[in-house]
Amino acid sequence: MSTPRNDVPKNNDTPDRPGASRPTSAPKPRSTRPSARGTKPRRGAKVAGSTRAAPRRQAPVPEPQQHGAYRRWYSTLHPSLQLIGLQLWMPLFFIVGFCLCYVFAFHAPHPHDVPIALIGSDPTLVAAAQKALPGEFVFHTYDSLAAAKRDVLAGSMAVAYDPSTNEFFKASAHQFQVASLVPATLSAVLTGIGVATPKTTELAALPAWDEYGTVPMYVMLAWCIGGYMVAMFIGIMGGPLRHRTRMTVIVVGGLVISLITNTLAGPVVGAIHGHWIQLVLIAWGWIVAIGLAVNGLSYFVGRFIAAPAMICFVFLSMPSSGGAYPKWFMPEPFAWLNNVVVGSSMVDMIKHQVYGVGPGPARGLITMGCYAAAGLVLMYFGKKWWERRRIRAIVTGRTTMFQDANTANREFLGKERDAELERHGLESTETGTLSVLSDDDWEDARVGGDVFTGGRDGLETETTPTGRIPVVRTGDRTGPVQRPGGAGTGPRTRPVPRTEGSRAPARSDTSARVDTSDEPPHGRHADR
Repeated sequence: MSTPRNDVPKNNDTPDRPGASRPTSAPKPRSTRPSARGTKPRRGAKVAGSTRAAPRRQAPVPEPQQHGAYRRWYSTLHPSLQLIGLQLWMPLFFIVGFCLCYVFAFHAPHPHDVPIALIGSDPTLVAAAQKALPGEFVFHTYDSLAAAKRDVLAGSMAVAYDPSTNEFFKASAHQFQVASLVPATLSAVLTGIGVATPKTTELAALPAWDEYGTVPMYVMLAWCIGGYMVAMFIGIMGGPLRHRTRMTVIVVGGLVISLITNTLAGPVVGAIHGHWIQLVLIAWGWIVAIGLAVNGLSYFVGRFIAAPAMICFVFLSMPSSGGAYPKWFMPEPFAWLNNVVVGSSMVDMIKHQVYGVGPGPARGLITMGCYAAAGLVLMYFGKKWWERRRIRAIVTGRTTMFQDANTANREFLGKERDAELERHGLESTETGTLSVLSDDDWEDARVGGDVFTGGRDGLETETTPTGRIPVVRTGDRTGPVQRPGGAGTGPRTRPVPRTEGSRAPARSDTSARVDTSDEPPHGRHADR
């Protein structure tokens, strides 16, 4: 058993008993301070030697925020209408984005500077092509047919032509449009100068489950949309979250989206056969890279993060990816953007993994790393900038139209809730509980009407079970409570304490008990 410390006086207030030892007197207090070596002051404790608290600077009182005439008028609208109006920028943005990107890029694809691998030399063909189709084809001379075939499979050359055998070599798995249009166009030029119709040899045919080579483009689009939407909602609703929390959500969400998209595109739909694990890893890396980039941007643009995210990863990436048409068929700036957008690298990685065509994974991995690094840099500086802007808004009392609309809508919904409770004979107290209103002059105004004039239940004309909650007073009953319409019908009520008259039904040989006392009712439901 432990013994008390000698320097701590014992407090013994028990009375003296006979035969018990008398309490000893408290020891003399120590005259020197105990050693504080190796200890640290507790957080919040006063520092020795300081008797006056450090003066605190008072933040200046912010001036009232001055609103323009339009904002003052807009604040008079219905709160829900305000929120709807402040979100209408998104459909307008979609309309402009689709017209300027998709319609502009795909309305008239025309070949320009298409690279053609020419084995040996054929000045007659080159001169005839430049005269008939100026600016459409660029011929590159090759000494080896094997090297020309390799570049066709890699995607750096559209097709290869061997004048000695009068034969075209194409790779439909890399670009179905190029493999279909270019040999047909050059064949017309050759027949125009007196050459027989050339033969066409397929180097990499498309499988039966991807007849037109569009599967990589749409799989890429699913990855892009999943990546930017995860980060977009984090940026809109997760401003105060720490970096590690945001990155955890992006990494875990990216894995889930990768598993779902590749499972649906592969085993479920059958658009891709095999390569499931490889595509899951590729998609996971791309979704995380896109998520980090969008997450970094969200610190600077706030709730408008959807605009730059869709511009970068949907509207510009889709036409420039080369999935629908190669960059040799796209107008500027989409032809140049093929070198930097994520869509082109993603499509190339999918084609290389599934069909064995296109450039290797090196370009895609480098692009993926660049986007992820840019996102981390934006996150580092964006968090600090966002915190300074937030503190400035709090100190100055500045609010946005969206914040004002949210506040007004929250207050409106609170009033609507109270009105809805009152229609059912209930009211909410300050503590959050519900109490039942009195029976005097209660009526649900929504019971009347029809489907055209606002009846609450459409074609149903009678009162529904969700109407008035009945109130049963303890002093007005002589028997058990019976719900209208029989057992199991009507709204459920709170349990009512029984009285002496309601413990058992009255017998026929005894008179019913009548409570004639003037004592007011008591119990939980007395106030009702």
